[in-house]
Parts: sequence; structure tokens; C-alpha cells
Amino acid sequence: MDLSLRPLAYLVLLFLASSSSFIAVYVVTANVVFPVQHKFKGQERNLSAFKAHDIRRHGRLLYDVDLKLGGNGKPSETGLYFAKIGIGSPPKDYYVQVDTGSDILWVNCIGCIRCPKKSSLGIELTLYDPKSSSTSSLVTCEQDFCKSTYDGPLPGCRPDLLCQYNVAYGDGSSTSGYFVEDNVQLDRVTGDHEVASENGSVIFGCGAKQSGELGSSSEALDGILGFGQANSSMISQLALAGKVKKMFAHCLDNTEGGGIFAIGQVVQPNVKTTALVPNQAHYNVVLKDIEVGGEALSLPSDIFENGFRKGTIIDSGTTLAYLPEVVYETLVPKIMAQQPGLKLHTVEDQFTCFQYIGNIDDGFPTVAFHFEGSLSLTVYPHEYLFQIRIWCFQIS
Repeated sequence: MDLSLRPLAYLVLLFLASSSSFIAVYVVTANVVFPVQHKFKGQERNLSAFKAHDIRRHGRLLYDVDLKLGGNGKPSETGLYFAKIGIGSPPKDYYVQVDTGSDILWVNCIGCIRCPKKSSLGIELTLYDPKSSSTSSLVTCEQDFCKSTYDGPLPGCRPDLLCQYNVAYGDGSSTSGYFVEDNVQLDRVTGDHEVASENGSVIFGCGAKQSGELGSSSEALDGILGFGQANSSMISQLALAGKVKKMFAHCLDNTEGGGIFAIGQVVQPNVKTTALVPNQAHYNVVLKDIEVGGEALSLPSDIFENGFRKGTIIDSGTTLAYLPEVVYETLVPKIMAQQPGLKLHTVEDQFTCFQYIGNIDDGFPTVAFHFEGSLSLTVYPHEYLFQIRIWCFQIS
């Protein structure tokens, strides 16, 4: 069976942007709130740039901590979300990409080699300087955090050696540096919905060298905020310290841009949920089947499983969505069957597009994704198609 993957352009991001049932997180009672913005709001991007980005990537209880989001999920403007966080004492603002598919927070640091100096996103980039913060401390290779991150002591470790990090991406980009510990400023929302600043101590990467797109992209940010499951992620550290409960919710706005990340409790029974697949590196859920216009696709029962990698990954940092090729080749003809006279064109050697005049929601069927636990997500044509002069599938 051919389980090679084809990109389902933007579907993951648009799902997160447009469906409360899938996110299962519109109502929360606890912890930290992070506003986010869209990285390329108002900028038209070519389709291949989306795929290139995905390759590169692939003390006190806080009662509500929210991270407001900026940006949007419009395919013609690229689907990345970033947030502003405060780091250090006194705190300085840093703009970081919010990413559920990676595990560490890192920001560019003073003296960094090939770190971007300006951004076209309308934000001011800031280099973090540990010496300018009264609450910062360097993390050595002997500390428990370093041993835990690398599953044991590093070879040649000495008391004076810093705990290093090095992350390489599929397109040749990389980031490297060392870990530091400092206060991260969080917005705490109390029971009466009052917002107040609260500090939490977090270990994060101090970027000393960047390469590839991380050092040259005009749409640069200060770093990446990983929300992954590993103990090195910010949410794991805050939970271990008793600051928050280890759960988060996000609502990404696809129309007006922005959204919110909320760390805390999800109120039942106001949401529908589907279980995470255990023992997976990412946030994986079980996709059972897909319907087009109310009719189920004829797919092998094990099509969404690939050896030890089970389930469908939910990743806020991935611009495109991906399906097994056999699913793609079944899904697209089923959608197009409602418009048999349309001629399909391949754009940039990978994306399927067509010309269409009329209301897209009237002319094409809905697509429903059914997850384990009787959780369904309905995606409308204007959500799985987008228009840049001609209509293109957010599927490839």
C-alpha cells in the first residue's frame, strides 16, 4: 500500500480556525491567555512557500492565562500565527511563532550570528540579552533539565559547560545556542475576568546562530514558542511548577485574523472531545473516515495508520495539511463530481486549481471528517478552496 503523503493545503489550519468541535476548547476556566497574530497578514504568498515552510518545521496557580493571537488562516496570506510575550526583568517584548508541533521556546540572542535584524511584519525585532535581566541564569549541562532533555548526561560535561541546543530543519535551516532560565510574563485572568500580569520561570533557548530561512526570511520573528508534550516545552515546565494545569485551548480566527491560546481547564460539557493517541511525540488524534456531501469515501480501514506513527497530527505551526496519497486521489474526484464540466489545472507542479464563476458554497459539497469518539468536523467549500485569480484546492 502506498502511504506516501500529499499536502492537503491549509486544511489543518483552517480546521483550527473555523471549527469549535475539532478544537474542543471554546470555554476555559484556567490559566494563561496568549493573543496571537497571523505572520503574513495582508501579504500574498506563492503556494510553494507554504510547503517549504512545512518542511522546515516539520509559585502560584494562575487562574486564566491567555495568549492573544495575531494573523489569520487565509491561504492567500499564509497561515502562521505569532504572539507577543514578555521575557526578563524588566520584561521586554518578543514576537514568537506559536507551534504545537515543537517542544522548546527559543528566541534570538545578543551577539547572534545571522539572526534577522528587521521584519516586514510591522514588528520590531528584539535580541534577548541575559545580562540585561536581573532574573536570568545560565543552564549548565549538569542540571536536571539538560539531562532530561537529552535523556542522560552529555559526554564531556563539566560544571562550567552550558547546556547547548541545536535544531535542524528539513530545508537546511537550523538554530543553535544555549539554554537560559528567566521569567516569562503571563496574563493571568481571574474568576471575575480581571487580567493581571504574572511571572513564571521558564528555561528556554538563547539563539546564538541561525542558518537558512531562519536567518534570512523577510517575514522574520524573534523565535518559536513550542507547545509540544515534552518536558522541555513551556507548558510542561509551568505545569511541573504548579503554575498551570497541563492543558491548553486555541481558537484561530480565519476571517479577521488573530485568535487566542489559553492554558488551563476546559469546561465540560460545553465541548466535544476526541482522545489523543498515547505514546506519540506529537498531538495525534484518530481520524476514522471522511464524507463528501454526506457520502463516505471508500478507504482502507488502516489508511491513517503508518506503523508506529498512528493518528493524525494536529500542528498549529504547519501551514499545509497532509493526507495519504490514496485518500487525496479519492477525495478530489468526489468533490469535483458535482462540477463535471470544470477543467483542472496543476499550479506550481503540485496544486490543483480550476476556474469557476458563482457561489463556491452553492456549487461544491461539504466535507466531513469523523474522529474517534463521535467527533465530527464539517468543512465548507470556502474553507477547503481558496481563490488567487482562479480557485485552488487547499488539497494537493
